[in-house]
Amino acid sequence: MKLNRREMLGAAGAGLGAIGLFNSGAIADPDYKSGDNFVKPSKIKVGLVTYNLAKDMDVDEIIDACTKSKIQGVELRATHAHKVELDLNKSQRADVKKKFQDSAVELMGLGSAYDYHTPDPSKLRKDIEATKEYIVLAHDVGATGIKVRPNGFPDGVPREKTLEQIGKSLREVAAFGSDYGVQIRLEVHGRDTCYLPNIKIMMDHADHPNAGVCWNSNMQDLEGEGFDFNFNLVKDKIFSVHMRDLCDETYPYRHLLQRLNETGFEGYCLAELHHTNPDPVLILKYFRCMFLAYQGLL
Repeated sequence: MKLNRREMLGAAGAGLGAIGLFNSGAIADPDYKSGDNFVKPSKIKVGLVTYNLAKDMDVDEIIDACTKSKIQGVELRATHAHKVELDLNKSQRADVKKKFQDSAVELMGLGSAYDYHTPDPSKLRKDIEATKEYIVLAHDVGATGIKVRPNGFPDGVPREKTLEQIGKSLREVAAFGSDYGVQIRLEVHGRDTCYLPNIKIMMDHADHPNAGVCWNSNMQDLEGEGFDFNFNLVKDKIFSVHMRDLCDETYPYRHLLQRLNETGFEGYCLAELHHTNPDPVLILKYFRCMFLAYQGLL
């Protein structure tokens, strides 16, 4: 999930490290003007994915941190301390749903590690069926979607076959998810599978309106024929976005936001930040400020 990103603010203290965000050339763009190159008022929402910054928080702590930092929504990653997992009973699921409903924070998704590239038919079927159970969990706790992923190409299998298998698996779980009002969001992930031309082939095989892409802000997005070419391959299928260090000038975050704005995207851009700072609320506040500043909203 992390692809050679500098850790958010490094090991600096919560105060000076966060202030350092605004000393970065990422904001000090000489061509930047408020609202410049955004074709319409932005309605893109800012959120948090709990890998890694909030991995040790329970649901109450996550809601509190997001509320204090004005983060609008959250994707809860499986296997973390919040424990929103398949083993929750009906009452526990209802309790999670109510906690978010009673707050200003939307539970916009659950993040799984299910993938569909295995050449083993029994394992593939197991992951598909587990995904369906996860869809039911998302419905029960009030999440609008789940994240799944490709995770590389198996050795000895033609890549075209693997891409088709992933796509057809997505179609099956997307059809199941549509009955529950739960989107399927394919993370742009995995060795070689993370290249956008491969993601496009998967989505073409999926061919279902409930199957979309979780843009992952990888450096591979800039390779091949370049960022805009790669973005255009999937621009109409982007359901959510993961972002990391917004002061990393090597990734074109403001241009990404401009392109999302062009498409009319009104979903979530989620902070996927490293767990190295003792004050996560402060880090989220600065992330949100940079997110807004890139769009001319401050």
